[in-house]
Amino acid sequence: MRTFDYVRAVDTREAVRLLADDPGASCLAGGTTQLDLMKDGVLEPPTLIDITRLPLHGIEPRGESLHVGALVTMEELAVDPVVAERLPMVREALLLAGSVQLRNMATIGGNLLQRTRCRYFRDPAVPECNKRAPGSGCSAVKGVARMHAVLGASERCIALHASDLAVALVSLDAVVHVQGVSERRTVPLTEFYLTADESPERENVLEHAELITEVEIPLPPATARSGYLKVRDRASYEFALASAAVLLVVQGGVIQQARVGLGGVGTKPWRAYEAEHVLTGAPATTAVFKDASEATMRDAFTVPGTAFKLPLARRTLVRELQTVSGVKA
Repeated sequence: MRTFDYVRAVDTREAVRLLADDPGASCLAGGTTQLDLMKDGVLEPPTLIDITRLPLHGIEPRGESLHVGALVTMEELAVDPVVAERLPMVREALLLAGSVQLRNMATIGGNLLQRTRCRYFRDPAVPECNKRAPGSGCSAVKGVARMHAVLGASERCIALHASDLAVALVSLDAVVHVQGVSERRTVPLTEFYLTADESPERENVLEHAELITEVEIPLPPATARSGYLKVRDRASYEFALASAAVLLVVQGGVIQQARVGLGGVGTKPWRAYEAEHVLTGAPATTAVFKDASEATMRDAFTVPGTAFKLPLARRTLVRELQTVSGVKA
């Protein structure tokens, strides 16, 4: 790891100003991904701006939304009573992500901004990586690929977005509040992330001198049921091969409202609008669930190592739709 300067910001505006003054600077919160990337030589910021003392730690229900400070830890959000009662899919996504030790360090803002786990991106010795070196090519497309994306992917990049939490939040129409040098803005998470086929080197719309300060999560109707299913190689401390975040409102056997997010398959947390279109207004049956899963994966891009994800993702979604709706297999 190269040497770097360390600065502790006293408030949000100072943190943003410090970022603006140094184009290479980076913010440090939990550091659970960032420090690994620095040790690997992927990131080499000349300055780290410690933001852990900023007043961004609260969890507060306001009206029909839950407002979560960017520095709230994953574990703190997972045990929040409002999350447990109204947002079970969020709680499950958090508890299935990482170890307890990591969840007690990792922040919500940091989790949403985590970088891909693609082995080629994380190895500077690999020269071809459009995400790390734009225009150089994609070693994953040509080489061994398994923990990679099939949605939002192309020959330019198949790097996977690894966040479980972001999949749940995208499906709930959550928004992030962002502080810039001169203004604040609010960005829906469905518009926050960029697909790798659009711009492999850029993963979201956040500008350098901007900071996520808060995540706003709309609370679903009391009649809604939700859940998060994660399929992985081992039972704990592993990233998803496929996952599904599902929220349904079912009345009289008919789906009145459907929200679906997919993980383990997208270059960004994937909102499955095609599945929602099939589900909404349809009877809650396994046949409809299968139609929804087929619609979701129609535009997939695969290489030999990732082709298995198509049937796996379809089965994962069908299973979670059955679980949330109470429909038997």
